[in-house]
Amino acid sequence: MQPTLEENEYDYIIAGTGCAGISLLLQLMQEPTMRNKKILLIDADSKATNDHTWCFWEENGGFFENIVHHRWKRLTFHCDTASIPLAIEPYTYKMIRSIDLYNYAKNMTFKRTKVSWIKATISAVGNENDLAFVIADGVKYSAQYVFNSILFDDDKKALEQDNCYKLLQHFKGWVIETTNPVFNPDEATFMDFRVGQELGATFVYVLPTSATKALVEYTFFNERLLDKEAYDDLLKDYLKQYWNLTDYNITETEYGVIPMTNHRFKSHDGNLINIGTAGGWTKPSSGFTFQFIQKRTREIVNKLLENESPVLKKSLLERKFDLYDATLLNVLVSKKMSGRDVFNDLFSKQKASTILRFLDNETTLGEDLKILSSVPTNIFLPAALKELFS
Repeated sequence: MQPTLEENEYDYIIAGTGCAGISLLLQLMQEPTMRNKKILLIDADSKATNDHTWCFWEENGGFFENIVHHRWKRLTFHCDTASIPLAIEPYTYKMIRSIDLYNYAKNMTFKRTKVSWIKATISAVGNENDLAFVIADGVKYSAQYVFNSILFDDDKKALEQDNCYKLLQHFKGWVIETTNPVFNPDEATFMDFRVGQELGATFVYVLPTSATKALVEYTFFNERLLDKEAYDDLLKDYLKQYWNLTDYNITETEYGVIPMTNHRFKSHDGNLINIGTAGGWTKPSSGFTFQFIQKRTREIVNKLLENESPVLKKSLLERKFDLYDATLLNVLVSKKMSGRDVFNDLFSKQKASTILRFLDNETTLGEDLKILSSVPTNIFLPAALKELFS
């Protein structure tokens, strides 16, 4: 018989309702034995707007298939020397809008009396008397486990003081609508490196959802953010130069900053379990996070179902890919080779589906060696050896 919980005591608390927190909730909700758990979600935002877009690739239908906003079977990679069509079979490239994910989660839990949502600002998390706790708007809430996706000041300070690579992936995107048909909704621009590279690896995504509508996103891998107005100017210039577009309506805007770092984020502290970026789930070399979140939230739920601690430990396979990620960060930070040239070498010499599998940390050692043979050995081998023995 499950013990009775106090008013502000829960089985699980999810601190932060971004992609990681919502994904964990939905993974929990699909398990019949978890539906009687008392769960609290806390976030300072009501999650009522479309503030993010997540793109990922997968075979067949996935866990979120019914809220996929758009799909592409064909992708294109552009650089100064070539435009390369990317054959991604057996994968499909998919887009999910954050508002659809938020609403899906709210609808799933609307009639579940044991799931509560609170809009409040979280000031602290920690452990006390064999429980984890959250303090939000001055009120303490306790649980067997707190799953936290918030980077607090101490976490940011630890990252800043760490002698590690600290690139940022920062981007601004517009959803634009045109009067006349311009786009091909069956084909997306995966990376367009024809833009200036003075500030580091710089490229643009173009993700059409109809002939007159697309998300256009300007992206940087470097160490310094731009003024907000600078992104707008760059987006305008790109649309004019490469799409001959000056007349369009901007219907939505999104902006984001993702750490690209080999810093070892703290996975847990007692019964406080860090998830998402706070738990080090972001792919350091690319920023791709969505599928890693799904894999790891599934692992957490599986452990809870077995009455095991939900602390995740890195496997030898994951450490192999950590080495690859650190090697690329080494090359980019030291400017031994530009990001544009690295990705051009990869996509011009290897099957796109293999590269996507590599970015998902799912390739075999033989496939790894083929991919690594695409880039200059005299640059990448010394960088890999430095990271291996550092």
